[in-house]
Amino acid sequence: MKSPGVFVAIVGPSGAGKDSLIRGLGERLKGRDGVVIARRVVTRPSDDHEDHDTMDEAAFEDAEEAGRFALSWSAHGLSYGVPVEIDAAIEEGKIVVCNVSRAAVAAVRSRYARSRVVLVSARPEVLAARLAARGREGTEARRNRLERAGASEAGLEPDVVLDNNGLLNQTVTRLCQYVLTFRVSISA
Repeated sequence: MKSPGVFVAIVGPSGAGKDSLIRGLGERLKGRDGVVIARRVVTRPSDDHEDHDTMDEAAFEDAEEAGRFALSWSAHGLSYGVPVEIDAAIEEGKIVVCNVSRAAVAAVRSRYARSRVVLVSARPEVLAARLAARGREGTEARRNRLERAGASEAGLEPDVVLDNNGLLNQTVTRLCQYVLTFRVSISA
């Protein structure tokens, strides 16, 4: 009997580079069987900084009530969901990688016996510069995000921390190496 797969939750403050890392991981592992990059559903249009599927709030609520999400949460006035189809991938022994909120970590650990949390970090000045470059929020909203960043990491207990202050390519390499260690343990 095949062991269940692993859910790898990528978490961290806004601007840490979670989506860039996941995009880089997907490019590196393209065509490899056994690793699934889960696309989130968000009640905001996607852009160059955050790749996801979009639903309006009413459709999201309907989908949530119908059980179409394995995980869902609210943050920053938006709703986020991870499609329930990832459960089949986990049951098939695959590694599922997804950007989730730090507030959703308890739900991840409760739902998936084999889950790992990767905290992506960056210095405050790096986060501030990245948030400003997005142009989504004003100065006060960005400042509020930065203030919340440290507080929401208290008690998180990640399995690994990736410093994403340097070259993205190097951090993608570290994430790829970490994720592929589970492939060995799953097939063993």
